[in-house]
Amino acid sequence: MTRYLNLLFLFPLLSTSLVLPCTAVSDAKVAPKPLYRDPVYDGAADPVVIWNPHEAAWWMFYTNRRANVEGLSGVAWVHGSHIGIAESRDGGSTWTHVGTANIDVSAVNPDDGLTFWAPDVYTAPDGSHYMFLTLVPGVFETWDYPRSMVRLESEDLRNWSNATEIVLSSDRVIDAAILQLGPKHWRMWYNDERDGKSIYYADSEDLQHWTDRGKAVGDQAGEGPKVFRWKGYYWMVVDVWDGLGVYRSDDATTWLRQPENLLREPGVGEDDRVKGGHPDVVVREDRAWLFYFVHPGRTADQTHFSDGTELRRSSIQVVELQHEEGQLHCDRNAPTYVELGQSE
Repeated sequence: MTRYLNLLFLFPLLSTSLVLPCTAVSDAKVAPKPLYRDPVYDGAADPVVIWNPHEAAWWMFYTNRRANVEGLSGVAWVHGSHIGIAESRDGGSTWTHVGTANIDVSAVNPDDGLTFWAPDVYTAPDGSHYMFLTLVPGVFETWDYPRSMVRLESEDLRNWSNATEIVLSSDRVIDAAILQLGPKHWRMWYNDERDGKSIYYADSEDLQHWTDRGKAVGDQAGEGPKVFRWKGYYWMVVDVWDGLGVYRSDDATTWLRQPENLLREPGVGEDDRVKGGHPDVVVREDRAWLFYFVHPGRTADQTHFSDGTELRRSSIQVVELQHEEGQLHCDRNAPTYVELGQSE
């Protein structure tokens, strides 16, 4: 396995969103709007962005909802999804589709026609790769079915196996976010749908065995938590369907809610004129970029799960985060220069 990540973990500056020793990107380009649309199903959502040392490129993993498939009733189009992959070789401003992740979960569920949602992908200090994936046992027209959290391993970020199920607080858990807090201390945040869609957390000493710790944030319903360290604080951003709720912590345990949500006000750019949802954050030295998805065709007076490709489709966008006096801000209408760099 590669050794580049052994240099990264200078405690306590550890994050699911990688802080890489990067070379500068010359001639950085303004990120387009939208940043990315999936060319197969046009349903890219729930992005997670990570450096792929095997391809010397940035990879984006995402839930690929079947937005343009006709004849699907109810929310069947949100089910039956696989995990798409896009690639950037210019530091994060241009993304191209490279296929889907090869995910083998037969060890925990041998059935066909499963649903894969919202992965978090994490590279450990020894260079090994892990995926924490939401697994739904089929394709359903309603939401009334169980979801579980599955851990997988990979040597190349494309092929995933050795699936194990993680027992957490209920039978309806989704949207893992992993952060390393110490030499043998990892923490997972996730959404427990049984408890009003509160954010829960669990701890591990080896990324294999997890102890649930209960509720982390429950003052408002939300999903898709993303936790990272930046500017001297731990931050949690959560999709609350009214933009992104923001929480700050000194210890990654006790959280203070920021009054203003990110991406609550629609932007003016192409495919960006609606509220932003389910994010990822990549930290590079003193800068941080927020990747998020939108449903461009939806307006305030339309139901959340309307029929038709235009109302179902989703796009990925990016904006640079700003920090001021202990709060996070971003300007989605300003030009965003993405400079994720490359591994040295």
